[in-house]
Amino acid sequence: MTKAVESPNILSLEQWFTSFQDSVCDSLEARDGSANFVEDNWDRTGFGFGRTKILSQGSIFEQAGVNFSSVKGDALPPAATAKRPELVGRSFRAMGVSIVVHPNNPYVPTTHANLRFIRADKDGEEPVWWFGGGFDLTPYYGFEEDAIFWHTTARDACIRYGEDIYPKFKQWCDDYFYIKHRDEQRGIGGIFFDDLNQWSFDRCFEFVQGVGAGFLKGYLPIVDLRRGTPYSDNEREFQLYRRGRYVEFNLVYDRGTLFGLQSGGRTESILMSLPPLVRWSYSYVPEPGSKEARLSDYFLKPREWIK
Repeated sequence: MTKAVESPNILSLEQWFTSFQDSVCDSLEARDGSANFVEDNWDRTGFGFGRTKILSQGSIFEQAGVNFSSVKGDALPPAATAKRPELVGRSFRAMGVSIVVHPNNPYVPTTHANLRFIRADKDGEEPVWWFGGGFDLTPYYGFEEDAIFWHTTARDACIRYGEDIYPKFKQWCDDYFYIKHRDEQRGIGGIFFDDLNQWSFDRCFEFVQGVGAGFLKGYLPIVDLRRGTPYSDNEREFQLYRRGRYVEFNLVYDRGTLFGLQSGGRTESILMSLPPLVRWSYSYVPEPGSKEARLSDYFLKPREWIK
């Protein structure tokens, strides 16, 4: 990725990202019906500003975090240049919205979405910009119809940009959300992309906005379908156990988490993606043939959900 064409309007991007953050919070708050987002604004002179919104102990959502940040620095952190050594030493502007939703009911999946923009600058050279992001789903108890619906929504967000876009970004998501030390996927995937600047700025931005709109279109119907499913203490314990995998991925592999920590970002906002309750169980193996075993045996295997 070396292409640079336009110098995007930073203010207009910030306005869209904050508007998107508000719309997601409004939708989740309305769906939950019993808890409200608490807003935490922060500003660090010379580094940037942001707005973290957290909903806790709702009737549906145990915790939901929707974070906006707009930051800058003298040099891109290693997480951003590991695969792009030509950008080492460039200053940067980065902004985006990160969303993580942890439900109460184990039959409602956890979900994550992230949309971001980065511009890298160097005196005497053209700025280099790109978008990244996507959305993915992490069920604890899998349903094939939910997986098909989720991926159909992802495909619909991509289809007008080329028939190859969804398959490419779906594969990228499968590859990215892979927990190497466990040899398993974090969830059933979705779409993931980075270094997006192969089209004009306007077309790339339009695509990102469509991905943002597709996120809740894919997630909220699944929430509505599964929110009332009865569950036992054992199923709740399994949910907490599987949340441990979520924590492991975010702290070991997630590029957004590493970027934020390496760039000196606000720790509380960066780690808002972690679940409020989690457990680890030494050498746990689910009973063969159980619903818990089916999660790993069937749903956490990369597959083509749309036939």
